[in-house]
Amino acid sequence: MTNSVSARRRAGARAVTVTAMFSAVAFVLMFLEFSLPIIPSFVKMDVSELPALLASFGLGPVYGVVVCLVKNLLHLLITTTGGAGELCNFLLGACFVFPAGLLYQLHKSRKTAILGALVGAIIMALLSIPLNYYITYPIYSNFMPIDTIIGMYQAIRPSTNGLLECLVVFNAPFTLLKGLLDAVICFLIYKPLSPLIHGKR
Repeated sequence: MTNSVSARRRAGARAVTVTAMFSAVAFVLMFLEFSLPIIPSFVKMDVSELPALLASFGLGPVYGVVVCLVKNLLHLLITTTGGAGELCNFLLGACFVFPAGLLYQLHKSRKTAILGALVGAIIMALLSIPLNYYITYPIYSNFMPIDTIIGMYQAIRPSTNGLLECLVVFNAPFTLLKGLLDAVICFLIYKPLSPLIHGKR
C-alpha cells in the first residue's frame, strides 16, 4: 500500500513538473510567430498549442488545458489586447486539446489520437468565428477601425463583405490549418518525448 501511494505521488509530481515545462515552452513558442500570404499580416501563425497537445495526449486532457491557461496567464504580463487576445487564445486552445486528449484517453491508439486531433482542430476552427466576432475584434476595433481591418482582408479577396465573412472565409480555415500543423508535429515528436513525459527509460 505504501509503495502504491508513493508511486502515485511520484507520478503526480512528475505530471506537475512536465506540465510546468510544457507551459514554459508554449509561452516561448507564442513569440515564434509568422505571417502567411493567405491572411492579413496581423493574424499570425504559431505552434504554441503543440506543448498543450502533447500534455493532453501524454498526461490527460485537463493537463493540456492547464498548459493553455498558464501560457496565456504569462502572456498577460505583456498583453497588447487588454487580455482579449489571451482569453480567445485560451478558449480556442482548450477547445482543441481537450477533445483530442479525451478521445485518446477513452481508447489509446494512434487512430483515436488522429481522430481526436482532427475533431479538436475542427471544433477550434468553428468556435474561432463567434469568439473572434464577439470578443477579439471588438477589442481590436478600439485600436484600429473595423473598416480598416476589413479592408486588409479585402486587399486579399476584394469581394469579401463584412467582418463575419472575413472570419468564415479566412480565419476559420486558417485556425483549422494551425490545429492540423500542431497535430502533425505532435505525431512526429510524441514517441521520442514519451519517456520524458511518462518518466520511463
